[in-house]
Amino acid sequence: MKPDIPPPAAAPAMPTLRERYGERYRWYLLLSVMVGTMASIMSSTIVNVAIPGMSHHFSLGQERAQWVTSGFMVSMTVAMLTTPWLLGRFGYRRTYVGTMVLLLAGGIVGGLATQFWVVLAARVAEGLAAGVVQPIPAIIILRAFEPHEQGRASGLFGMGVVLAPAIGPSIGGVLVDLFGWRSIFFMVVPFCLVSLWAAYKFVPTTAPGGITAERGARLDWGGLALATVGTLCLLNGLVELRGGTPLESVGLLVGAAVSLVAFIAWQKRMAANGGAPLMNLALFGYRQFAMGSVVAFIYGTALFGSTYLLPVYMQVGLQLSASYVGTIMLPAGIVLAVTIAWVGRLADRQPTWLLVSIGLALLTASFALMLVIHLGSAIWLLVLFAGIGRLGLGFILPSLNLGSMRPLAKPLIPQGASAINFVRMLGGAAGVSLCAIVLEWRLAAHGDSLANAATSPARLAAFDEVFMLLAGICALAICAAWQLRERPQAPTPTPEAR
Repeated sequence: MKPDIPPPAAAPAMPTLRERYGERYRWYLLLSVMVGTMASIMSSTIVNVAIPGMSHHFSLGQERAQWVTSGFMVSMTVAMLTTPWLLGRFGYRRTYVGTMVLLLAGGIVGGLATQFWVVLAARVAEGLAAGVVQPIPAIIILRAFEPHEQGRASGLFGMGVVLAPAIGPSIGGVLVDLFGWRSIFFMVVPFCLVSLWAAYKFVPTTAPGGITAERGARLDWGGLALATVGTLCLLNGLVELRGGTPLESVGLLVGAAVSLVAFIAWQKRMAANGGAPLMNLALFGYRQFAMGSVVAFIYGTALFGSTYLLPVYMQVGLQLSASYVGTIMLPAGIVLAVTIAWVGRLADRQPTWLLVSIGLALLTASFALMLVIHLGSAIWLLVLFAGIGRLGLGFILPSLNLGSMRPLAKPLIPQGASAINFVRMLGGAAGVSLCAIVLEWRLAAHGDSLANAATSPARLAAFDEVFMLLAGICALAICAAWQLRERPQAPTPTPEAR
């Protein structure tokens, strides 16, 4: 039997780092992983600005150009499930550094690529890195911070993270105009370099809870394969619903359902045989986590769906220019960042189920209020209604993870963080396709098409019906949010009472 070998001095664990940097160390740790997460989120959103220039450079059609986005989304969604295994197998520092190196390599290779398949491979690599890194901050917040600090930490982290997609496309547009589409890939490089420096300085080799890496753990390759096939079938099936043949789309969606059933059966078998399943289904035995997952899926649907729908509505429905759309959405982004920081502090004192419910109610109201907009409406109404929606998102973002994962046993927290991020991303993919499909259906029902240059009351009526659909979905999510309430435990009888 080999004796335990202590870690080298160059790789300090959590207690050593806390002794070195004092009480503020946990905040340094959070900021370190926040920089890398911002880079990963920016890489997912900013590439849309580069697609027209890239398509022209490589002579791509719309379908092949879309692979750049869909390849990233699929790899990111599936990679989220591997985060707990990677953290347990290699420790926090190696896992985090590995994702940043992969993201850095993807940015450099994508920017220097001379063939489209190299660009696509770089985007898949970036997606893998983004998927692994995004659950890590939630794990750190729940393990490194005391319960009365977790809301403030979530607010700080959320404020920084939402600024990346809010500011990124604006900076990206300037870079594309000045330096071309390749500059978009290089934008993540400085963020990755800063995060690598911070990782070696502040990220521990073990988990913030002190759990060491286990070299004997093996990845659940069967579960990963089933999750990958299911995610590919679902995302491609939803895309085919928008422009493919009904038979092909139905076949892909049936394949996704079969993969889901097989995945659940495989995870149960792994657990029964004493293995380490990719997703521990014991998570869903916690009522608050199960209901939080429902809210996360619906929240992802509404968030990504509205992110797609609002710009289309303003440009082809209300005939506003792209610059007007950017002006309208900018105040909403600022409202979101400020709200997240404020609500994060509230989450340390107020019930998280209440904050999530308020956020969903505001989001519902913002979609419903869009029905009063018409072609002659003042711009400030759009700014106000978009701001109400982002105010609602600000209530949900820092509260949902805390309310869902606080009841979990500590060993389940990494699994919980990866699972809830995975569910939210699936909801987001479904939301974009759902809004596009319903919009095309209602436009056809009203005798209009987006191919027509001019707008009409019929077109606005079709958009209104999609907004009402999103409002209804968010209203349903409030019922699940109420289930995030903690049930009071019966007091243990004292010896005298016995």
